[in-house]
Amino acid sequence: MNYKYYTSNNNGQDDYGLKYINEQGYGLICKDYKLEFPPQHQDTQPGMEYLMTPRPIFNNPYYRGSGKLMNKVAIITGGDSGIGRAVAVGFVKEGATVVIAYYNEHKDAEETKDFIERLGGTCLLLAGDIKDTSFCDKIVDETMKEFGKIDILVNNSAVQYQQKSLLDITDEQFDLTMKTNIYSMFYLTKRALKHMLPGASIINVTSITTFKGEPELIDYVTSKGAIVGFTRSLATNLAEKNIRVNAVSPRCILDAITTSMLGS
Repeated sequence: MNYKYYTSNNNGQDDYGLKYINEQGYGLICKDYKLEFPPQHQDTQPGMEYLMTPRPIFNNPYYRGSGKLMNKVAIITGGDSGIGRAVAVGFVKEGATVVIAYYNEHKDAEETKDFIERLGGTCLLLAGDIKDTSFCDKIVDETMKEFGKIDILVNNSAVQYQQKSLLDITDEQFDLTMKTNIYSMFYLTKRALKHMLPGASIINVTSITTFKGEPELIDYVTSKGAIVGFTRSLATNLAEKNIRVNAVSPRCILDAITTSMLGS
């Protein structure tokens, strides 16, 4: 079987991660070919997706939406790249308008916005520090100003720093991890909730490490465990208002988010 390697489409634009297509037009699963990744490292967080080789795959070009999120407005933190970018693209394919809050990954954010607009969608970019309550105010205020409502909130932003021992985790690192991963979720959810009507949805991204542990990510796992507790308590608190609150642990995250939005 012959395979083609694509780096750009007919217009010379980046294919955003679509690498291998066979003669029948179907994507290959990873076990069908050997993956080789060159050594690479970035010294800052958040990292820049545009510097990665190869580029992460975030879009299934054969998926066609069916209007499940038509006319919905979704806020997605960390929606510029990685899981957040995949979620943003998936939502737009289902008809949603997206507001992407990100830190300083401007090139990644502009790429995501460009891709969404090429799909025919609408994307508002807001740059700032999610740990700052004033930025959380701005996210909500700008969303309401531009679109007049908030139907979906995806709390996705997070950081992690590997350390061999608990003794290597400084007080400053622990504080930074908790404020980025869980405090910000509280800040933004509290502000967005004032504008969310029955049928709205809050989706919090936790991690599989919460349930199995990770010896070199103690503070990260602690924050992700807190997200599970926050989600369970908030879900029961908002049930009578018919506002769904779910947590997803990345693996098949986009499928899980779509399922939670549909309430199935």
